[in-house]
Amino acid sequence: METSATTPVVVCRGLTKTYGVGDTATKALRGVDLDVQPGELLMLVGPSGCGKTTLISVIAGILNQDQGSCALFGQDLALLSPRERVRFRGRHIGFVFQAFNLVPCLTTLENIAVPLLINGVRRDEALRRAARHLDQVGLGDRLGTTPGQLSGGQQQRVAIARALVHDPGLVVCDEPTSALDHATGARVMGALKSLAVRDNRALVIVTHDSRIFPYADRIAHMDDGVIQETRLKPETDAPSCA
Repeated sequence: METSATTPVVVCRGLTKTYGVGDTATKALRGVDLDVQPGELLMLVGPSGCGKTTLISVIAGILNQDQGSCALFGQDLALLSPRERVRFRGRHIGFVFQAFNLVPCLTTLENIAVPLLINGVRRDEALRRAARHLDQVGLGDRLGTTPGQLSGGQQQRVAIARALVHDPGLVVCDEPTSALDHATGARVMGALKSLAVRDNRALVIVTHDSRIFPYADRIAHMDDGVIQETRLKPETDAPSCA
């Protein structure tokens, strides 16, 4: 799905989301407005429990909002059937989950190839592209390894490669550097930043890792279910990825 350089990839208006009912109800989102532009790397920051993960789950079509609207590439996901929404996500969105969500019985190569296979790519081509992305995150020698044979940081890099392999227009990440050392985190953020710039892709990253703030184009600060402030990236530029 093509996106104009001037048309936002994500447009959220008045999003609300409540978990539970009555006295146990928790308001996770309280009327969130947010735009994400093509080629932009937006970071969502704020204290635990402020609604960041709920917001990216609504943006990605994993959760339904209670009120408000959220459009991706001009498509209001609430208007799609469950099957259409799954198909839309598979084509246009890449995910990096905090819990990785790798399939334990598949090799690293096969895990990365899953989004391509779902989209109908031939197995040999899917595995070829998966191998290229595995090499880009520094794990080209672990093609036949299963997730249980990898460290937490290595599993996170596999999850990142899987999110990028089908060239999505939007990549949504929940703490993508939480299990990575500084050097590996910088390499991963360099790859993610390059992805955002290329072909007007957009990235939305939830993070508590202040070391990666310089990679952001904008930083949105959340608290108590609302975005309190959005500002441009810090004055210090991101390190070179060369």
